[in-house]
Amino acid sequence: MSIAVGRSGGPGRRRLLRVVLTGTVALAAGLVAGSPRPPEDPVAGGPGRVRPATPASALRELETGNARWRSLHERHPDETRTVRQTLVGGQHPFAVVLGCVDSRVPPELVFDQGLGDLLTVRSAGEVLDEAVLGSIAYGVLELGIPLIVVLGHQSCGAVAAAVRADEGGPALPGHMQYLVDQIHPAIDHTLRGAARIDAAITANVRLVRARLAAEPELAAKIAAGDLTVVGARYELTDQRVRRIG
Repeated sequence: MSIAVGRSGGPGRRRLLRVVLTGTVALAAGLVAGSPRPPEDPVAGGPGRVRPATPASALRELETGNARWRSLHERHPDETRTVRQTLVGGQHPFAVVLGCVDSRVPPELVFDQGLGDLLTVRSAGEVLDEAVLGSIAYGVLELGIPLIVVLGHQSCGAVAAAVRADEGGPALPGHMQYLVDQIHPAIDHTLRGAARIDAAITANVRLVRARLAAEPELAAKIAAGDLTVVGARYELTDQRVRRIG
């Protein structure tokens, strides 16, 4: 997710650039390299904006949006009066993003998307519970969303708190202990200090992604090629989203 996208002129030119750059970023990023461009569904989004209808095309759209965000060329799409009125009749988001509650990592901004584009579910440390699982399942099973992104981030306070608690720190108040307990399996005790926290952030994303992919109804969608679940990490230092294998 490293291609810078420049500002464009009129609406027609912007639409053309979006189509061209979406394919370009896919090749450059290497995440879906070699895959033919799949058919897409012109449902939802602003006038002339194409809704990604497959896992690969949804991922390309997020890559392109993050490239705009980190190069300070945001378009803030799908915020017009026309789009707002269209969305009264229904929604057709193309990706579920499970992210942290951290105020520095709002998915719509990080991926430069707008109203009706993303179904965002947020919990501290991307922790799963029944409400989170049900919300994600709603997006996939009811809205037909083809992509789930588990988005962790650099300097995650929830993960840091879990590591500190594991190292003998004071118990956290109230329901916060639940977060610590859920993140605990991601801690690598062979590491120390900041390296332990940073590694736990990445490991936690992998664990959450694996749990989602193992959910029977989601697994069936994955097996059919209708759904992809990916892990990713947002770096606060350069605003880049990197995929976690």
